[in-house]
Formats: sequence, C-alpha cells, structure tokens
Amino acid sequence: MNGLLLSFEGLDGCGKSTQLERAKSWLEARGMAVSTYREPGGSAIGEAIRALLLNPAHTAMAGETELLLYTAARVQLLKERVLPDLESGRVVLLDRFADSTTAYQGYGRRLNLDLVESLNAQVRALAWPLVTLWLDLPVETALSRCAGEDRLERSGQDFFQRVAAGYATLAAREPGRVRPVDATGGADDVFLRIEVELNRLVEGRKDGA
Repeated sequence: MNGLLLSFEGLDGCGKSTQLERAKSWLEARGMAVSTYREPGGSAIGEAIRALLLNPAHTAMAGETELLLYTAARVQLLKERVLPDLESGRVVLLDRFADSTTAYQGYGRRLNLDLVESLNAQVRALAWPLVTLWLDLPVETALSRCAGEDRLERSGQDFFQRVAAGYATLAAREPGRVRPVDATGGADDVFLRIEVELNRLVEGRKDGA
C-alpha cells in the first residue's frame, strides 16, 4: 500500500479527537491528502453498530458481544473506507483502532486476551497502524471530562484504571509503534508533543523509512 495509517488512542476524555483534527490540518498544510475516521463508525454499518454499543440502555450486553461488535465495525470500516484510501496513497488517521479493543475489552472487561488477540490478528492481516499515538492522561482527569452519557463512560473508575494499565502494557510491548504522549495541560501544549511525532513520521517517509 502507498498510504500511511496512524491511530490515536487513549481513555475517554483524553482529547484524542481534538488532537486528531489538529494533526489532520498539520498534515494537509504539508501537502498530504488525509482521511479521518472514528471507531466504531466511519460507515453506515459501523455507525449503526456504534449506536448499539454506546446505548446506555443496553446494560445486559455481554463482554464477548461487545468485543465481536467492535471487531465487526472495524472490519467494515477497513474494507469499505480505509483500505481504498491507503491504496490511493492517502494518510488515514483513526480515532481508535484495535488497541482500544485490547485495552477496553481485554484489560477493562477482563475478557480472554488470547481471544482478543486472535480477533486482532484478523484485523492485522488487513491493515495495521505504523504508529499509534497514545494520549496518556490520569484516569481521574479523563473521567472528570466525560459527561457519562454513553454505556462505556458509565463503566466506573476501576474499569478505566484497568484500561489505562492495558495501554501502558501495549506501549511497553511495542515501543516503536505505540508512542505515549503526555496529554496533561492545554490542547496547544499537547499538540506540540504530537507535532514532534508527526515530524518524525514525515521525515521518515522522505527518507524512505
């Protein structure tokens, strides 16, 4: 593929959606064609799945059901949107990807990690981010920014502590790909840290890395 796939990860409330849009503008200003998608979502089918997943009325949803729905939405997004964009040479920025499944369903929901990884392996065979920017923010700060309106946001502090630990584990396991970004402070300060990573990527592409 000629394109470049990057993902933004972190707890609800970490500011990743805002920073993804800033990254899009930054890359476009340097002449790159950029597509952005959110997970779950990004397609009609994905958005329908998103509505199911986040509906606060669905308190009876099993963790395994949640896991499979997230994976289904991801595969749909990849095949319908992301893969064609990559083939055409675009930079694709994803607001969440498979690392969210590992962190939220694997660590947060305490589902079988082998099952989670086997599903992620199916996704990896289609496409995988070159770099994942993990916006690292203390759980208490992240939760204070959330309205608690959707089903995931109502999962409780212990759940989100496990999710944060999951992200830290991923960063330790794949330090070249999963890159922690200090998400404390103002949005401008956070983007300055992200800009460092974007510059590395741009320079790497120029050098053929």
